[in-house]
Amino acid sequence: MKLFLDFFPVVLFFIVFKLFDVFTATAVAIAATVLQIAWVRYKYGRVELMQWISLGLIGVFGGATLLFHDENFIKFKPSVLYVVMALALWIGHFAFRKNFLKTLMAEQIQVPDEVWQVLVHAWGAFFCFMAGLNLWVAYHFDTDTWVNFKLFGGMGLMFVFVVLQAVYLSTKATPELEPQSQANTLGSEPAESLPVHESQPALPKSNP
Repeated sequence: MKLFLDFFPVVLFFIVFKLFDVFTATAVAIAATVLQIAWVRYKYGRVELMQWISLGLIGVFGGATLLFHDENFIKFKPSVLYVVMALALWIGHFAFRKNFLKTLMAEQIQVPDEVWQVLVHAWGAFFCFMAGLNLWVAYHFDTDTWVNFKLFGGMGLMFVFVVLQAVYLSTKATPELEPQSQANTLGSEPAESLPVHESQPALPKSNP
């Protein structure tokens, strides 16, 4: 359900563009994003910061597209969002010593801190790549091609990147400790008679 909500405005933009034009699609995308935020607020009680930022960007760039009747504004919007997300990750990492990916995903997977650092830089680089690629497609091809890329190219590349991340994480996930014998040697008591305690699972490291 959450995945559907995340891509709902993009899919609706694509459909309306194919039926009408980019300006009608932009107006519908603005309305869809407002409804998306309202539903998330109602359903989950809170809206994530990046969702507020996305709403602000579609409002500004979408509004400019309609106001000036210039589709270049809406084409520029995805790149701005990608750059904002990359900067959020890197500023959090370098300025505040906080790993936002770890904050979001630590409950689902346990990996060493150095792996989280690799992921932060990987996602930051990926977002920058997507920002540049979106602009390249937008200004080297017609609007119809850009709209197709926005849905299928953007989502496709995101899916491939997530799969590669999953493969990488599968090789780095912290294994649970195997049960082992733990006891103090007492006098001449044979080792075979010493009690065995089950080890506890490894706890995730705290933020630096």
